Amino acid sequence: MEIWINPQCSKCRTALGELDAAGVEYTVRRYLDEPPTAAELTEVLGRLGLEPWDVARLDEAVAKELSLRSWGREEADRERWVEALAAHPKLIQRPIITADDGYTVIGRTPDALKDVLSH
Repeated sequence: MEIWINPQCSKCRTALGELDAAGVEYTVRRYLDEPPTAAELTEVLGRLGLEPWDVARLDEAVAKELSLRSWGREEADRERWVEALAAHPKLIQRPIITADDGYTVIGRTPDALKDVLSH
């Protein structure tokens, strides 16, 4: 299992606690220190079944600087969004947890955590 975290995020710390309590082995990726590439983001989005604008943190200062709320949300806009998330990883929702079988969730809720732990 792999978890992408920002150690300052309370949801990330909660997810780590749940993984520890469940006794599962996992790898931590501090995605602000080791940002995902555009290709990695595209792969994760595919596993999540989401678009890049679905995982963007629009209230971050950089999102406001980029005026992300005004960006298009069509297939033609997808690459622009992915590139922005890769360039500014703080924009990515967290934590993102991928089970060993590839099943992936954004672990912000207890249900999402339970779901990924069942894989």
